[in-house]
Amino acid sequence: MRDNAFDVIVIGAGHAGCEAALAASRMGARTLLLTISLDTMAWMPCNSSIGGPGRGQLVREIDALGGEMARLADRTTLHSRRSNIAKGPAVQSPFTIVDRRQYQLLMKYLLEQTDNLHVRQALIKKIQPNGETLEVTSVFSETFEAKAVVLAAGTFMRGEVVYGDVVEQAGRYSEIAAPEISRNLEAMGFAMGRFKTGTSPRVSAASVDTSEMEIQEPDERTEPFSFWTEQFAPYNLVCYKTRTTEATRGTVLAHLQQSRLFKDGSRPIGTRYCPSIEDKVLHGADRPGHPVFLQPQAADGAELYIQGLSTSLPPAAQEELVRSVPGLEHARIMRPGYAVMYDYVSPEQLLPSLETKLVKGLFTAGQINGTSGYEEAAAQGLIAGINAALKVKGEAPFVLDRSQAYIGVLIDDLVTKGVDEPYRMFTSRAEYRLILRSDNADLRLSKFGYEFGLIDEERYGRVKEKEEFVGRMAERTKELPLEDDTIPGPIPGHIRREIEARTLYKGYIMQEEKRIAEFKLLENIELPEEIDYRSMKGLSNEAVEKLSLQRPGSIGQAARIPGLRPPDIQILHVYIAQFHRKLGQVGSTNSSTNSIKSNGEKEV
Repeated sequence: MRDNAFDVIVIGAGHAGCEAALAASRMGARTLLLTISLDTMAWMPCNSSIGGPGRGQLVREIDALGGEMARLADRTTLHSRRSNIAKGPAVQSPFTIVDRRQYQLLMKYLLEQTDNLHVRQALIKKIQPNGETLEVTSVFSETFEAKAVVLAAGTFMRGEVVYGDVVEQAGRYSEIAAPEISRNLEAMGFAMGRFKTGTSPRVSAASVDTSEMEIQEPDERTEPFSFWTEQFAPYNLVCYKTRTTEATRGTVLAHLQQSRLFKDGSRPIGTRYCPSIEDKVLHGADRPGHPVFLQPQAADGAELYIQGLSTSLPPAAQEELVRSVPGLEHARIMRPGYAVMYDYVSPEQLLPSLETKLVKGLFTAGQINGTSGYEEAAAQGLIAGINAALKVKGEAPFVLDRSQAYIGVLIDDLVTKGVDEPYRMFTSRAEYRLILRSDNADLRLSKFGYEFGLIDEERYGRVKEKEEFVGRMAERTKELPLEDDTIPGPIPGHIRREIEARTLYKGYIMQEEKRIAEFKLLENIELPEEIDYRSMKGLSNEAVEKLSLQRPGSIGQAARIPGLRPPDIQILHVYIAQFHRKLGQVGSTNSSTNSIKSNGEKEV
């Protein structure tokens, strides 16, 4: 194979790109990882937390499939606790804050030492089909080719960083943007959109007075994030909580017009669930007292991230803003906050494998698909990397459905419903969240990781031992109260909680399993890709438009497309039923897709 020829090329080395490159190379594909900077691979430009409700489940699933995020988090943990412990098992999830520099260096080392994986610094300007391969071109006219490409460009496509009235062409703080990729995708016919996200100032810990702040301790009995971590030694640093004041509100209002985003009124849509302090004030102007959290960024504790003060105000105004918060009256900013605007690809243009419908062999993953968060990006990257490797091998794509994993919920939401704001995962998005518990992700998904060669024999053996032990102990304890001494021995928390969930929620779990069986019935009724929906009488105009655009793979997926009515779904049922009756009459069960379309059109 030529030096510039690969099986898989991954563009971008954020959390999506790193997981994609590792998965593809470990599955035997000769892989090239291209990044704008080798020094910022797996960087965390916002806070350095991982997990929490919904996102913690995603990371556990990444871990179960053979990804790296959870294991590296365990090696760099500063603060660890479980979220929602006062609630039921469906919404409990692990949460951790990591040393972002240590995490980044460990991931960089891992990437550089992985077999079949080549890492190179390059700014890419163009991707284009070239016969049976895709050709990738850098700004220096270097060319690389591969059978599959994963584009994980993060916030760099036409990225613009905003500090007050200053707009920097960058994807992150002083990191050059990749504007030509956006133009390249548009030229190929992709529909694009534009979103905004942001980050908060970091301050010197030595300049902060925490005496009047609420202390947030890590869990007394900390647990690792990964199912595979055996030696876990977190730093157990504390976090602090304070609140904004009326002075904070006044500062924002006084300087609002100094931010380019608010001056011209044309800013892109930002994330609803992590808004800037400017948006908080504008949408709750009479409500000072927004929570503000101070979180460590490194083991030395010298730099604190101010969660809750994301801002695009000019640096001088940020000084005033920060010092309006109790305990931060003398705080010194080490890094200013900023907003970043960037392009994304409308995700309805993707198959559930994350391969694009327009360009075969091209996959997209991460914030380029309209999501927010390291965890959502890493999950997509892992799936895209797996499917890129499978594509090269000529094998069927790997798709998780909504009943199997939060990853399935995430991707199905993106490709079926699209996005009108940066997508964030929550437990409330999962219909079957009682089944998709964070503590049983290994039992649900490790078989796939083992099949793909991402989980080794020893780890998979531990999963099977856990399944057998949990099943046996759940039977033994079903008549006993589950006190601390019910289950003897030093049993890991995820195993103990899985036994408790199966015992205490058995009836609810059985009900959810029945609902999943009904869900599967609709998911298994396939809709051929080449159906001419315009020929179906009775479909609403909106249904015709959306079905023709998105080409759902099943009636179940079609039913989740926003705007489709129950009568539209019923027409699809009739179409498929009449088609199968027609097949039975002619005695053919292997008709081509063209036959499906023509027969169905005649009947409907």
